[in-house]
Order: sequence, then structure tokens, then C-alpha cells
Amino acid sequence: MGSVPSSTPSSDVLCQIVTPVGMLGYGFEIDEVYRGLELARRDHPDAPTALILDSGSTDSGPSKLALGSMTCPESSYRRDLLSCLRIARQYGVPLLLSSAGGDGEDAHVKLFGKIVADVADRLNKEDDFGTETSLKVLSVFSTLDKDLVKNRLTAGNITGCGPCVPTLTAEALDATTVVVGQMGPEPFIQAMAAHPDFDIVLGGRAYDPSPYVAYCAYHHLGKTAATADVLSIDPLILGGFTHMGKIMECGGTCATPKSRGSMATVYKDGSFDIRPLAVGAVCLPLTTAAHTLYEKTRPDKLAGPGGDLNLTTAVYNQLDDGVSVHVKGATFTPSWNREGGAYTVKLEGARVTGYRSIFMGSFCDPILLSQLPSLLGQIKKYVGQQHTHLDASTWDLDFHVYDGKDHDGEDAGMPAIIPQGPPPGVVFIVGEALAPTQAEATSLASAARIGCVHGPYKGQKANSGNFGMGIGGQGEIEMGACAEFSVYHLMDLVKGEEGAKEVGTEGTSLFRWEMAWTGPKDGKRVVDLPFRPNSDRAALVNTTAKELKTNGQVNGHTNGTTSTEPTSTSAPSTSKSTTTTVGALAKMLRSKNSGPYEITLDVLFDDPAVYAKVKESGVLTPEKVAALYGLKVDQLVYCGFFDPALAFKATLPRMRHGKPVASGGYMENDVHGSQKYKPLMNVAIDV
Repeated sequence: MGSVPSSTPSSDVLCQIVTPVGMLGYGFEIDEVYRGLELARRDHPDAPTALILDSGSTDSGPSKLALGSMTCPESSYRRDLLSCLRIARQYGVPLLLSSAGGDGEDAHVKLFGKIVADVADRLNKEDDFGTETSLKVLSVFSTLDKDLVKNRLTAGNITGCGPCVPTLTAEALDATTVVVGQMGPEPFIQAMAAHPDFDIVLGGRAYDPSPYVAYCAYHHLGKTAATADVLSIDPLILGGFTHMGKIMECGGTCATPKSRGSMATVYKDGSFDIRPLAVGAVCLPLTTAAHTLYEKTRPDKLAGPGGDLNLTTAVYNQLDDGVSVHVKGATFTPSWNREGGAYTVKLEGARVTGYRSIFMGSFCDPILLSQLPSLLGQIKKYVGQQHTHLDASTWDLDFHVYDGKDHDGEDAGMPAIIPQGPPPGVVFIVGEALAPTQAEATSLASAARIGCVHGPYKGQKANSGNFGMGIGGQGEIEMGACAEFSVYHLMDLVKGEEGAKEVGTEGTSLFRWEMAWTGPKDGKRVVDLPFRPNSDRAALVNTTAKELKTNGQVNGHTNGTTSTEPTSTSAPSTSKSTTTTVGALAKMLRSKNSGPYEITLDVLFDDPAVYAKVKESGVLTPEKVAALYGLKVDQLVYCGFFDPALAFKATLPRMRHGKPVASGGYMENDVHGSQKYKPLMNVAIDV
């Protein structure tokens, strides 16, 4: 199939969305955002347009929920919000944010409100804009009452979010610091419908696509937005909104090379165009389709608040600008439609399990290294002998061992941590102690460090000390409270609870919103400002992929003829075979956490014939994957090929010492799970 024309009648456009970066607080290229808004103004100046960003995730571990910290320093949020508000004011577009601070708890939504007020005041004082502006700010809150959650638990209306999540107990819930619920689009829509002239929406914890879906659904529903049931929207249209949001919330990750930002043009039929904002980056059908695998348990069906997004019918076509992809065909199936189905909201929470102290250093004596496993066991025994006054069931001590070989611990079923073969030149270790108090954890770590320095071993010649230490001038380093995920579960709702009510009013909705003003009472409103060109930035739209083409290619990919509609993937027959590896054949091979309890592996190809050869070879099977990661086949959460993205995917439980664990707790060494792909790289295959 050929390319799809880039120009579409403006009458078919529902709205346009520009996302500066996949995570507020990470920083972004300001010129890229200007480029997106200039393109939006040039192509469809009358279409509603917004800046939308997500700022939340469980990727970085449980500390935010347990300790009240944030993903980024407050200074980083202030920097990004200053840029976003300045751009929004210059172009007269609203700004929508979700999952404030990373976890989205109420305290962080309120902090974001204060930052917005401070930034707005600064802009009014500093910017030569010709008029002061006032902002109508809508804050949407998602922290839930733990007593309500406990009642639902008692009633049997809470289940684990996936097969790897342990059953929630009342004791774990009591120990949890705060519980947030991942909002769907409904609370955002209801708040916007109550104040259609909003300038900013600050959201609590939300399903990542929710603000994107909400903005689209709000304009699709029009005057009925305040009362309409979002799940009554045509499944193809709602599916398109959700699919778009799922891609856009990660910024330009769907592009090659990755771009910080992206923009979407959404059509009234639910289809959409997506393009990156970085110069030289392009979206291709395969890169866009492949993104739906990213950090997800499975590639074909994505569960979210209120239902499932089905991607098996999605189609991706290259637009003739060589940069954008047109996407259509995904559907959203409301859970109400299933027998016994309920609207579910994902609950998230974490607790403190103790305090950690660490020490680090290296061994290099080859005599010692050949006995390292027994020496570390001896050190653990020594630490226990020095701490008989502590209840042994309340503390723990272990070692991260790094020897440069192809193993990094049992996390996600990786091979054994300690080498059994010839010793390497140097082994680096990090000792980690966990105890009920910081002083006890430091005492344990100190004893273990002493054991590393002075522990005897057979054949010892270097008796002045075994251990290279003192990095940063420290022996032991106190790490503070140790957090652990305790709530990652689905709670069934009754109809009406999925929405939001205004703070101070009665209603059945679980979530709440409130409105506040910033700036002078007589200031100009952002939404009243014209969506106008910026003469200093207008030239940014002239840099297109067409100008970057060389012999019909951009970044090594052929443009203009690519589609993911079904095509033959039969590999050509060859008379000779050569042994290579899956890693050598793959265009991309990665691992990532899929929530706190799972690791997911993606192997992506860009040649249909190579993909077919790998698929037909039988080298990637559930049995093979399970063996590579030290698991049983029935422990795999998902394993299979996904033709639309020319991809193979497997999802595993996150494991440590043979037991399922959550990310970010005691003895964590790869919270993102991004270093777990290597066993797949060396799988041999004949081609």
C-alpha cells in the first residue's frame, strides 16, 4: 500500500494535542514544543488544541507512595511548569497534567497548584506580554479513604492486578501510607464540563492515557459532556482516543530515533495522526505499532479503567510527509458489557518495611575470588554472631555481586549471582542491610564490611586486608527508610463512583475536584487569547523529514510505502544456512518493568522475511524463555509473537531468590527491569 496524504479537511479534525515530554520534570526542548504548536496552528487553526503531559509512574519504585517523596525535585517541576505556562499563554492553549509528583497523591496535586500560582505570578511580572493573565485552575484529587478500601476488601471486591500480585490483606493495608486510585477520563471530563473556560487541569493519580482521552471525549461529547457516559462512546472512536493517549503519554518514544515530544491530530472518527517533534526523528508504522508493547504485559489487549483496549485490529499507515503515521482500528470494550463485569480502578500504595544501610568495595585476590561464595556465607554467619541481641527474623543482610559476567542476580529469574567458573580480575560488591532501625542497619552493615576486610580464607597470603573500600570517603552509608509496594490491586466500582464531585458537595463519586484562580482578578484569560503564530518560531515548521531525506530514506528507513496492514511474511528459501543470534537479527531488543511485579521482554524486527524466519524456527518458545530465566513454563505471564509489530514478547514474574517480589524493595538492583534482556540476545538461530 502507498502512503496516505498528509492533508485532511479541517472539518474532520476533532482536536490537536502537543506533548513536550513523556514525563513532566524530566526537561524538554522548548523549540520542539513551539514547532508542534506552529504546525497545529498552520494546519488546523480552528481545532481545539492543548498541551498535555503525564507525570506519574510506579517505574521508579515505591518510595513516593510510602515516603511522600516525588519522582523529580520540586525545582525540576518548577522549571518545566514555567516553560509550559509561558508557551500556553503565548499560544492561548490550555494545559492538562496528570499524576502530580509521580504518585498523584492529594498533597502533590496541591503542591503543583502552589507552583502554578507562583509561576503565573512570575510570568505576569517578568514577561513582556502586553497584559497580565489570570488562570482558572482545576485540581482533580485521587487519594482514597483506606476505610472504604478495607470495606471493599472485606466484601471481596478487590483482586490483585495480574497473577504475580499477592493477595491484599487488612494488615498490609493498615501499614500502607496512602492509597491512590488510577482515575479514568471521567473525573477530568466532569471537572472540565463544570468549567468549560478552564486554563489548567492538575490531575491526581490517573491511568496514563486518561487526560488525553478526556480532552478528546470532552470535545466529542460537546454540551452533553457533563452528563454523558464516556463508555457509551462508539467503541471504535473511544478505542482511537485511548490508543492515541497510550502512545502520546510517553512523548516521542514511538519515533526513531526517540524524540522527547510528539503531537497528535485526532479526527472525529477516532483515528489520529502522530508525529515526533525532534528534527530528524520520524514515526514509522512499525515503530508506532511497536510502542504498544512497551512496558505492557501483552501487546494485543491493554486493560485500563472501565474496560480493555483491543489493538489486534489497529492499522498504521505512513503519511506522505515521511514523518507522521495515521492510526485507526483499535476498539475499546467496556467491562460493563461482560457478564458480571465491573468498572475497576487500580489501587496503588506502599509501606515502610525498615531501614537500610549499605557499604561497597572490591575484591581482587584470585585466591579469595575462587572461594567467594563460601567467604560471603562466612561473613553472614559472623554478622549474626555479632548481633545475637537482635531478633534474627527482623533483619536481613545480602550482597550485590558484580563481576562483569552475564548474570546480575535472581531478579526476574536471572541465573545465579555468584560465579562458579574461573575467577575474574575484580569483583565489586554492595552489601545491603535491612533492620527495624537505622542504627541497627548500620551496625549490621559495619560488621559485614569488617568481615569483608578481615575474613580469613584458605591459602590466604595477603593478610593486610581483603577489601578495597572507602569510595566517597564512607564506610557505611545510611540509606533511610526502605519502602515496599503493598497495594497494587483492582477494586470493583458501582456505577457513578468512577466520576468526580466538587469538593464540599455530596455524591457517590470516589474522586473530587475543585477550582481556584491565580493572578489578578481583571487579568486576561489564557483561553481567551488567540491561537496565533509566533513570528520568532514560525520558521520551525519548515524543517521536515522531506528535507532530511537521502535517497528516499530517513534514519535508514524507507519512507512513503510502509503499512502494517496484513502482508505476507513468508521468508525466502535459501540453500545455505548460517548460524547467528536473535540479538544480531533484531532491530530492537529490550526489557522493562510492566508494573511493579512483572518484567516484560520485547524482540522487534524490521524485516518481514527475517521475522517470519525467526517465528518459524521455533527458537523462541515458552519452554526456551522459561529455561533462559530459570522459570517453569506455567510461571510465564505471557509469551508469543505479535505480527502487527513484527515482534516477539514474553512477560515474567519479577523474582528474587526464587520468590516473586515487587520492584524497588530490599535488595533491588534494577528497578526499571531494563537490564534483563541479555539472555535473549545470544539465542542461536540458523538463517
